[in-house]
Amino acid sequence: MQAVSNSRRVSRLLQSPIFLSFHLRSTEQPFLSGLAQRNYSPGVDNVEETPTEAVKDLYDKMLQSVNVKRSMPPNAWLWSMIENCKHRHDISLLFDVLQNLRRFRLSNLRIHDDFNCSLCREVTKACVHAGALDFGKKALWKHNVYGLAPSVASAHHILTYAKNHNDTNLLVEVMKLLKRNDLPLQPGTADIVFSICYNTDEWELINKYAKRFVKAGVKLRQTSFETWMGFAAKRGAHT
Repeated sequence: MQAVSNSRRVSRLLQSPIFLSFHLRSTEQPFLSGLAQRNYSPGVDNVEETPTEAVKDLYDKMLQSVNVKRSMPPNAWLWSMIENCKHRHDISLLFDVLQNLRRFRLSNLRIHDDFNCSLCREVTKACVHAGALDFGKKALWKHNVYGLAPSVASAHHILTYAKNHNDTNLLVEVMKLLKRNDLPLQPGTADIVFSICYNTDEWELINKYAKRFVKAGVKLRQTSFETWMGFAAKRGAHT
């Protein structure tokens, strides 16, 4: 019954004068155009020029294991490296290790996708924590060279960063990444996206993405409906 009620509310909102009176944006930033011009890393001028000692030590050990001993290093080393990443230089070494491990696996081992999905989530989380969002975006590409299996759950870490920093440009970039890499949207995605749009007063964006979620058959949570309709009411009060 709740789903039926929500569907009717969506239909009414999409046909309301408030919704129809605002046109969707005709232009957006080119896909990932801001990567070369913008840097999301906080305190980028003070980024360490040398990697964290623990990260560098694990990096050396894993490369020696793969390239010299021709053996797969223990998974615990990789998880430990991820946990110890503190800044961009650490993340750079991590991605270099991932690329080397992928090459080795392709020629020697078959790794279950569940491992790669979990790995992608933790790697993306580490990228956000270290302020290396450009690396985090690379993890969302399908058929990437790092052996990561991207998922919308990984994208949620970056979207949450966008929410915490009221960054609508980052929101748009991530949503384009999800679309281009065929990552299915989830109810949790809508919660984050709608919250960002509401907090930044982006009425056009919330309606654009609401249409996309509905078209994709995503069952929006009550919290998403409340944010969306609360936004509509707020806009209506000012028109």
